[in-house]
Amino acid sequence: MAFKTSGAGYADVAAHFRTLIQDGELAPGGALPSVQEIREQFDVSAKTVSRALSVLKSEGLATGRGSLGTVVTARPRVASTGAARIDRISRTGQPYAAGESSTGHVAMLRSCADPDIAEQLGIELHDEIVVRRRVFLQNEQPTVVALSCLHPRALAAVPELLQHGQLRPFWQTTYTERTGRTVTRSPERRGARLATAGELEALQVVAPPTAAVPVLVLHTAFHDEDGPIEVWEDVYAPGLWQVSGSV
Repeated sequence: MAFKTSGAGYADVAAHFRTLIQDGELAPGGALPSVQEIREQFDVSAKTVSRALSVLKSEGLATGRGSLGTVVTARPRVASTGAARIDRISRTGQPYAAGESSTGHVAMLRSCADPDIAEQLGIELHDEIVVRRRVFLQNEQPTVVALSCLHPRALAAVPELLQHGQLRPFWQTTYTERTGRTVTRSPERRGARLATAGELEALQVVAPPTAAVPVLVLHTAFHDEDGPIEVWEDVYAPGLWQVSGSV
């Protein structure tokens, strides 16, 4: 993905290559362009390129490799956030980053017993919702237990939501095609709580039965013109870095 940008700063250069790495266009082990090539591409000084590469190295995205220059590192302890997944799909059409996959896709109708989810969906506590669950993996290691909690009105347009397995294309794309309504995303909300036994099992976290294991939880809400329609709850394995959708 080559282009020339006059007057770019080191943060712009770093952001460009960060996005290529997160989207998988630069895979682990792959070499970044040389300093001279980056200088020409962005019309910047060698010092600016050096600062940009230092940022990528400090983030664990790249490393120096002798005669190969700067190469992309393997990052087994990094997981994408929901916003990053949506942004990647919009940019590339690809549901997964390099080394990422998912498993255990199930769908069900459930009573909503979580007051926070009920409030975000604009429903009464214990109203019935659609729940879709899957586990994301990075290099075959579980990283995220992901729930999609959907307002029941979504079923009228996309009854496939109750099918087990992956939905392709992304269900919101199908919803927009069938209803003409655009789905928009609110900013992510971050919090923490203790993991449930089921979440620890799915994430393959070994802990004593009485242990309290804190986990990061991200909520991403989606709306159409009639109000809230979906809330994502992503529960991250301990010790992970998160790749956000803000780049």
